[in-house]
Amino acid sequence: MRIASLLPSATEIVRALGVQGELVGRSHECDYPPGVRELPALTRTRLGTSASSLAIDGDVRHLTERALALYEVDLDALAAARPDVIVTQDLCAVCAVSFGDVCRATERVLGHGVSIVSLRPERLSDVWNDVRRVGEALGRAREGDVCARELEERVRSIAERARHGGARPSVLSVEWLSPVMIGGLWMPELIELSGGTPLVTRPGEHAPTLGADDLARLDPDIVLLKPCGFELERTLAERALVAESLPWGRWRAVREGRVFVTDGNAFFNRSGPRLVESLEILAACVNPREFADFCEKHRANVRRLSVTLDAVAL
Repeated sequence: MRIASLLPSATEIVRALGVQGELVGRSHECDYPPGVRELPALTRTRLGTSASSLAIDGDVRHLTERALALYEVDLDALAAARPDVIVTQDLCAVCAVSFGDVCRATERVLGHGVSIVSLRPERLSDVWNDVRRVGEALGRAREGDVCARELEERVRSIAERARHGGARPSVLSVEWLSPVMIGGLWMPELIELSGGTPLVTRPGEHAPTLGADDLARLDPDIVLLKPCGFELERTLAERALVAESLPWGRWRAVREGRVFVTDGNAFFNRSGPRLVESLEILAACVNPREFADFCEKHRANVRRLSVTLDAVAL
């Protein structure tokens, strides 16, 4: 079977199912597991991805206002890859090429014989069921069910440990820095499972944008910064913007040194197997004493910001 994955999380699901060797193409954003970048990229972006948070947001709004797609399919690359199955998404136009564009491109260069699997996860249960759906589409239904059950069990184990952590601190997860967007969809679930209490959003809700007045009315115990698509070092490079965008001098989390920066590219924002590692990172931030093992395991993936914006290890 020849598989094309047009979504980073789908590529990670394919890898978890043990069929990475059957991938013949990927999206321009797929960067994990190691070696996947050697495959031909079947999509490309119109966004200036090396720009600042504010500039990227401006590019998105500009293209949207002109009714232009943020991403497009490389028709020549798709024709050369000749996939039997394409895995894509129809949840977020800012995350990957649209489902409609994938369908039109596939029909144009490959005809009607290609199976297209579209993922639309909004809750953690949707993610695990997507693992099963992809497994079925790839002729690996048993492997998909086993993989999903293992992921679910790991989550249950972490949640059971978190229940012994005592107080449940309030947690605000920040999805984007300028404008400030709050993590939605499965993020409130991850916060609850880690032993925290999510602020602003409920499970399944999409990420809202908050202005200065709304932010000033909050006073979180813990803040998790994980801008979508930004690796740890890239977010740290915008530390000054963090202090400008948030009520930096007023929040308890800032005064007590409980603002954490993590990798929003590899973790949290990808609806795949590494959401379990994302939960581990969050649990280490919420209750480092109970989850000292996760603090050590993810030492390279998290930094704590001081009031003066110094970044120190977890």
